[in-house]
Amino acid sequence: MANLRAGLIGLGNMGRHHARVLREIDGVDLVAVADPHGDPWGAAGRLEVLPDVESLVAAGIDMAVVATPTRFHEPLALALAEAGVHTLVEKPVAADSAGGRRIAEAFEAAGLVGAVGHIERFNPAIQEIRRRISIGELGEVFQITTRRQGPFPARIADVGVVKDLATHDIDLTAWVAQSTYASVSAQVAHRSGREHEDMVLVTGRLANGIMVHHTVNWLSPLKERLTVVTGELGTIVADTQTADVTFYANGTVRTEWDSVAAFRGVTEGDVIRYAFPKREPLRSELEAFRDAVLGESDRTVSMAEGLATLEVAERILESAAAGGTLLP
Repeated sequence: MANLRAGLIGLGNMGRHHARVLREIDGVDLVAVADPHGDPWGAAGRLEVLPDVESLVAAGIDMAVVATPTRFHEPLALALAEAGVHTLVEKPVAADSAGGRRIAEAFEAAGLVGAVGHIERFNPAIQEIRRRISIGELGEVFQITTRRQGPFPARIADVGVVKDLATHDIDLTAWVAQSTYASVSAQVAHRSGREHEDMVLVTGRLANGIMVHHTVNWLSPLKERLTVVTGELGTIVADTQTADVTFYANGTVRTEWDSVAAFRGVTEGDVIRYAFPKREPLRSELEAFRDAVLGESDRTVSMAEGLATLEVAERILESAAAGGTLLP
């Protein structure tokens, strides 16, 4: 069977990594790249840097990756859907949920694979905690908290920290918990003089009752990428920078003092740092996209899921604008 012919539009900081991995995975040939602003990282290699999506489609591609700034996602994705090209769009799927809905509907109507690049779902640490929760290692899950903070990425200019960074936490939290968001309450801050927010605190509850909390900003010299899941049998911590997973078990201590014997609390038990395979998340993501295009399996983040994440991000911004009011 011939390899899939892949195209890539957007050769910036993220696009260069897509170009590298598309060249490395089996069953795919990167045959065309496009970026009207050129190729600052030299990602094109021997390929001609095409000027637009029309010339990318004309190269005869089966699948494409859109790795441009967010404001261009909708027109590019719609053009690729019209051309019959299976497409992975970097997150967020669009600048707003109306655009995301149009993209999702276009790919569904065309019967094409449409995926969104929520790469944290493919981080081995997140996949490991999802697996361990699914087999009951935490028992009932009570709470999921995330911390995602670090220095400002100068390349991001068209969205704020909620749509750029917090969408990672929204997607991975919903996936780890296997539940949608029921409510959110948020506060944002504008400290860097930019149009968009650069700091957000979110509290909320999922449809299955799990409490959530997200701390996200790009104003800190301390870079953190932590997901903490607390349940009846302990707490599991995933560091997605290092792909490390640590389990803090609830210990069991026999109480012999009659006056406090009725108290049921949490005690410190074993601490385990798990060993497991750690594959590059982008490789796992693009292999999942390839497999979906081939009809072998579908482990992608669908357009519908990407849209749901974007809708939660918009509810967060609406809540902050309303002074942190809890939204239904």
